Amino acid sequence: MFNMFSIFKEHRHNAKQIFMLARTELKKDYKGSFLGAGWALIKPLFTLFIYWFAFGVGLRMSSKINGLPRFDFMLVGFIPWFFINDSILFGSQSIRRNRQFVVKMHFPVSNIMTFTLLEKFFVHLMLTALMCVYLFFNGYYPTVHTIQFFYYAPMMFLFFLALSWSTAPMSAFSRDFENFIKSIITGLFWMSGITWDSYALDSVWLHRLMLLNPINYFVNGYRKAFIYHEWFFEYSTETIVFLLEFLLIAILGMYNYKRFRTKLPDVL
Repeated sequence: MFNMFSIFKEHRHNAKQIFMLARTELKKDYKGSFLGAGWALIKPLFTLFIYWFAFGVGLRMSSKINGLPRFDFMLVGFIPWFFINDSILFGSQSIRRNRQFVVKMHFPVSNIMTFTLLEKFFVHLMLTALMCVYLFFNGYYPTVHTIQFFYYAPMMFLFFLALSWSTAPMSAFSRDFENFIKSIITGLFWMSGITWDSYALDSVWLHRLMLLNPINYFVNGYRKAFIYHEWFFEYSTETIVFLLEFLLIAILGMYNYKRFRTKLPDVL
């Protein structure tokens, strides 16, 4: 019976190849440009510059959120969002974009989603390092709470990897599903507490609803680690809800992957 151990076995036998493909994928995405993979950093950094100029220079009348400079608050939310955005979009497209591995080669389909997200995770780590440098020179020094990054970052990778086990096969079967994901991504951004403080909501039911948003969980988690200096277990309800969601997404992902994987070569 297909289960989590089968996926783990597929990855164990192809671990080195997965890392090589992730690196190759990063080079391929920017092939032909002078700066190459450097664009993977330049594009999000340019986005951050625009927000810094808008909120740090142009809109000084509303320059504080939760006692923090608005740009600093938003910066720590944007860094996980860049990875989440790419994971949702490229994760859902990963099988269709790499159909040669499914049609022409004997290659475990689950590994396609892994090296696709791993490529984005490499970029995420570099952006996080740059963020830490900025925060350090602006008075946000590392504390013991900063080690929570080593909880939030891997959990974020695993959560959206598990999500891609469902979205990638479904997108391969239906362009409409892929277009649906593209159409909701902007809404997810504005609903996920990246530019505003979800803990400051006055409405009790909205606050509870935000507990169901895993993107909000990671955004606030990074702020706890880097600028709030709080522990994730101080928010026990939030963490329990997320872990239950993660379990549900992983189970659904394994089910959908098992259901679709043998049919993918015929569809592609």
